[in-house]
Amino acid sequence: MLRKIRILLAALLWAGITLLFLDFTGTLHRWLGWLAQIQLLPAILALNVGVVVALLLLTLLFGRVYCSIICPLGIFQDILGFFGRKSQKNRYSYSPAKKWLRLIVLIVFVVLLLSGLNAIASLIAPYSAYGRIVQNIFAPIYQWGNNLLAYLAERIDSYAFYETEVWLRGVPTFLIALITFVVIGLLAWRNGRTYCNTICPVGTVLGGLARYSLFKPVIDTEACKKCNLCARNCKSACIDVEHQAIDYSRCVACMDCIGICNKGAISYTHRRKAYAPRPGSEGIDRRKFLSLGALLTLTSVVKAQEKKVDGGLAVITDKKIPTRHTPIVPPGAQSLRNMASHCTGCQLCVSACPNGVLRPSDALSTLMQPHSSYERGYCRPECTKCSEVCPTGAIRLIDTAEKSATQIGHAVWIKENCIPLTVGDKCGNCARHCPTGAIAMVESVAGDRRAPKVPIINVEKCIGCGACENLCPARPFSAIYVEGHEQHRTI
Repeated sequence: MLRKIRILLAALLWAGITLLFLDFTGTLHRWLGWLAQIQLLPAILALNVGVVVALLLLTLLFGRVYCSIICPLGIFQDILGFFGRKSQKNRYSYSPAKKWLRLIVLIVFVVLLLSGLNAIASLIAPYSAYGRIVQNIFAPIYQWGNNLLAYLAERIDSYAFYETEVWLRGVPTFLIALITFVVIGLLAWRNGRTYCNTICPVGTVLGGLARYSLFKPVIDTEACKKCNLCARNCKSACIDVEHQAIDYSRCVACMDCIGICNKGAISYTHRRKAYAPRPGSEGIDRRKFLSLGALLTLTSVVKAQEKKVDGGLAVITDKKIPTRHTPIVPPGAQSLRNMASHCTGCQLCVSACPNGVLRPSDALSTLMQPHSSYERGYCRPECTKCSEVCPTGAIRLIDTAEKSATQIGHAVWIKENCIPLTVGDKCGNCARHCPTGAIAMVESVAGDRRAPKVPIINVEKCIGCGACENLCPARPFSAIYVEGHEQHRTI
């Protein structure tokens, strides 16, 4: 019964958080956004003390149920492991804990956070890794399926579905997501929870607490016949049948061993039966685990292409990304430093952005963290989706009024690209569509009313939304682009 309850809860939570990354309409975030906020590392970075304390208490009470019920990457490994187990039953076996590997990975993770290299540290963070996999690999498939349904619906005069654009937001991020998927997928298919118990820093910290949890699977030494059935079905490889003991630092409380034991020798109970490892295979002691866990928490708190055709007649050249000396981060991020120190690169904001503005960064120092670019759309003043879905505080929740008054950058005019000067045609797109009235059209030659009119920018009124850059008809580079600000300010 416990195993069935665990599987049901895990399936519901996993499906919900997966849909968060797949949903391109923005409707599910209102109902399921809390699933991202209860992930441990994002909660720490967001200074969400209530969630952090609740998760730690949950672990001290019931063991690593976070890893088997709440963590989407952990559940994803179980799914892959399930299909792998179908091909070969009773295929797991006990193996001693890779204690030094776990310790080294955790130390490196903490050092990266201390150094402000959150983008590199997030490569092995479970929630972020899963988000990148879904956003970069599964989301395009989901969107193509939606477009197929939209096409079929249109044939019968139904508009239950609408077509959405499918595009690759960042090649480096896609490759990282693909490599992560292949590596974790192979490990899970062949060996179950290898990633969780050798690499994952969250699993290492929670494993240190789980060794002292109140409730845990316990082997009844008198009823146990050492048939090895439990160990051969333990995806965490943590059941030592020879010594009739369980390594609770690796046990994820999946209850599989209880369900498979036909002797009733394993039960989930509050009895505190100590795990006695063989000489030389001792786990990392409690003080080391708690110290490293505290260090991780404190560190986080401190650091806290398809062608477009115009009417089927003329091919429209795609816009190219201008060279920006300072990257643009969305309103609510407050500054480049705040974004770099809090963002885990999970891609949830990229997935939620309805205007195609946010995309993962290719720069090493901010790898996979979102930045704004305006080739496909601009940051509309009425949209605050990214701030609504961010679980780490990298993009603070703001309302539309605050967003419209937040200057994330300023527009820069490039004379050599401007159509009134290069072609001689009238334009003024940038001025017409500027939501703050920061752009005006003036004669290119003072006092000459017959001279072509060109834009002049009031940088004090400009908020850097990118409407001018996006709607500029000049190709491939716009005649006006936005330069980012390191520190946002209110105008």
